Amino acid sequence: MAEQKAAAGKSGPIAAPPGHPEAAPQPTARSADRFLNRELSSLDFNARVLALAEEVDAPVLERAKFLAIFASNLDEFHMVRVAGLKRQVEAGLVSKSADGLTPTEQLAAIAAKVEPLAQRHASLFIDDVMPELARAGIEIKRWEDLTEAQRDELNEVFTDELFPVLTPLAVDSGRPFPFISNLSLNLAVLVRDAEGGRIHFARVKVPPSLPRFVAFAEGRAYVPLEDLIAANLHQLFPGMDVVEHHTFRVTRNADLEINDGAADLMEALEEELSRKRFSPAVRLEVERNMPEHVLELLMSELELADADVTRLPGPLDLSGLWTLHALNRPDLKDPPFVPLTHPDLALTDEDMDVFELLHDRDVLVHHPYESFTTSVQRFVEQAAADPDVLAIKQTLYRTSGSPIVNALIEAAERGKQVVVLVELKARFDESANITWARTLEQAGCHVVYGLAGLKTHCKLCLVVRREGSELRRYVHVGTGNYNPITARLYEDIGLLTADEGLGSEVSHLFNFITGFSRKREYESLIVAPLGMRDRMIGMIEREIALSTAEQPGRIVMKLNNLGDPAIVDALYRASQRGVKVDLLVRSICVLRPGIKKLSKNIRVRSILGRFLEHSRIFYFQNGGDEEFYFGSPDMMQRNLDGRVEALATISSDDLKRQLRFLLELALSDNVSSWALDGDGTWTRRTPGDEPALEYQKQLMNEPAV
Repeated sequence: MAEQKAAAGKSGPIAAPPGHPEAAPQPTARSADRFLNRELSSLDFNARVLALAEEVDAPVLERAKFLAIFASNLDEFHMVRVAGLKRQVEAGLVSKSADGLTPTEQLAAIAAKVEPLAQRHASLFIDDVMPELARAGIEIKRWEDLTEAQRDELNEVFTDELFPVLTPLAVDSGRPFPFISNLSLNLAVLVRDAEGGRIHFARVKVPPSLPRFVAFAEGRAYVPLEDLIAANLHQLFPGMDVVEHHTFRVTRNADLEINDGAADLMEALEEELSRKRFSPAVRLEVERNMPEHVLELLMSELELADADVTRLPGPLDLSGLWTLHALNRPDLKDPPFVPLTHPDLALTDEDMDVFELLHDRDVLVHHPYESFTTSVQRFVEQAAADPDVLAIKQTLYRTSGSPIVNALIEAAERGKQVVVLVELKARFDESANITWARTLEQAGCHVVYGLAGLKTHCKLCLVVRREGSELRRYVHVGTGNYNPITARLYEDIGLLTADEGLGSEVSHLFNFITGFSRKREYESLIVAPLGMRDRMIGMIEREIALSTAEQPGRIVMKLNNLGDPAIVDALYRASQRGVKVDLLVRSICVLRPGIKKLSKNIRVRSILGRFLEHSRIFYFQNGGDEEFYFGSPDMMQRNLDGRVEALATISSDDLKRQLRFLLELALSDNVSSWALDGDGTWTRRTPGDEPALEYQKQLMNEPAV
């Protein structure tokens, strides 16, 4: 490993993939041959997540965690992507995706891919993970498998803790079919008068506020919450015979449609959140044994077709496996990992001002290997407490609130000017961000909600400090959210600097967000939607122009998603002119690599592991005068056209060396990475005759930045 690291850290350009420059025309292949489908690529990413749950050598509660992540990802995919396609079909739209499919064709392709994935996911839990959990002393039992004594124990739990919070809802002429909330787990119950007569339908909602699995036998065994409720339905319907009961779950459209022109954006968003609770259903999950007459009733009331139904062996909603992962069983989890403090920050005296350190050098931190608390959080907290700091400007996209929000509140209470851009439209965090925005406003912060028609996704913090007779700017630019919780789970990088040029441009960008600044030209930053696509394509074209047979051009991009057709076509042109391109794409990739006369010189890799790869890094060889950029955007149309994004350049040779090492190490991973073929197939890489190298594990042992 030491030899590999030494080789990776050398000052030469990043090692290129094999191949030779070849002259070729511009990409002329039809769309279906140039692009993979965005939605199917997203499902392929979730399939790779599922593959992590299938690793038999992994600790069993980590396998359960990946089963939960897969379930949550699939929920979000239906709430947003499937819902959006259905909306297009209902509107009669026939516009095609980049790969040439209509919305109807995409929905059919999605259904064909989702079904086997969902069955594989359920079977993996029932046939593999559940038995392994049982062998480890964590038994998950269905009601029919319990002894009489175990049932008696759980029935007491029902009477004491469940019965008071349950509300059965009957359906008859005076009581219409009840609203089924998004992602709720429910029991469809058929009851009849004890004396006989007509059968009635009722719905019982499984309370989402209670644990998904109920513990008994002193915490050694668990039963799904819906099983316990089903076994006690007679208490909810006294005087009635319970004929049958079946579990089901509904997924609804959760993509908000916000009127950015509203007089009060927060009020408009709250109204939309309230209205969205009643949005159309897009998926119905049921247990396999549900009879047709019950299924037909649910489909009719929810206005769903057979293609929208997923029949599973049960239990449903395995996102609830997070309940088990939270158990205090360290023997069944990955060894605990404690981030280190960045060496430059660790060398400072505890009471020393971090701003004094930044006078001398920039600091590049790599989370979660290096602590967010002792770097970024420390930077904001010291700025809040420092009497010489006059102003703090901060973007918040997703945050857990404390301690970053607490520091901003403290700064405002100390009389500093605090400006916070809270992106209210951050999907699935809208309600939380409304709460944080109000809290900050009440503390005296100036809160801005963003620009009309755009989401503010850039990760920036600007501190203005009086030093003698001058004002000096300090900046943090990052790839991740200002969230200390996700900073322990997501892989991200961030730059702390006092560079005056970068500080000036970050100031201008904040003025663009909060005011009426019309500055469009930046040097240290690349800003979306102010020409980021053109700048990126320009750098790709420059690489083409500088590429020769003796010294081929070189591009490396590490990002979450690649889906912008113009960027993809530019990379195809680069490949055709002999430029060597490596893409490290965590999730969605619509580019087809390795195709003769189109993308022969492009390789695509995807790394999945304990941490969620989240940093975006862009490298251009530039004829030997290497350039590195990092920041918030993916190369997707939504990022380049619909969001405020920022990429910052790296000028320090030492920091360039650090980023070069990270990219080389990631490209060398042959344990936790997948390779994409031109037909859209992802294949797990294996060491073969080479030494095994696992990117994340290597960095856990010895951080590179």
